[in-house]
Amino acid sequence: MVFEREPRDTVLVTLQDVVPNLLCDVRYATVNNFTGRILYQSDTLYARRVVADALARAQELARSYKLQIKIYDAYRPLSVQKLMWSIVPDERFVADPAKGSRHNRGCALDLTLCDLQGNELDMGTGYDEFTERAAATYTDLPQEVLNNRQLLNSIMTSAGFTVLLSEWWHYDILGWEKYAILDE
Repeated sequence: MVFEREPRDTVLVTLQDVVPNLLCDVRYATVNNFTGRILYQSDTLYARRVVADALARAQELARSYKLQIKIYDAYRPLSVQKLMWSIVPDERFVADPAKGSRHNRGCALDLTLCDLQGNELDMGTGYDEFTERAAATYTDLPQEVLNNRQLLNSIMTSAGFTVLLSEWWHYDILGWEKYAILDE
């Protein structure tokens, strides 16, 4: 009988250290987010090493299309998850902190694609727009938007991520469920 071992990847790393020149717009370090509050005291982004390495691969793929990735969020402390849930208690858009989120495990990224000048590609909705139009599978959109979402999905799945169906911007590393919830 084979028993699953705890992952050795127990440390969070700084994404900006692993992926040089990474574009970041850490909305939760500002009031420009759905809560209207500053939730993070820093705009430094953290994730598990496996996530950071996969993001580096995704960035290389994006660059092959003359694009780049911009990150909105990565690791999220459980205490912040609880606050978000108190504002939007809807599991389509905010994970129930009683179960913990993929962000709380350091295994999820919220992101988009930009051109090389840093201009975001049109994805049909803004980040953290909690509507059916934000769903990764929503199709009543202009063809350019559908193409942009498909390209983002192709890049991220090629690097080892899966999209959260209710949010085009949210990607989880494969195997996220093996990691513990953190509140650091």
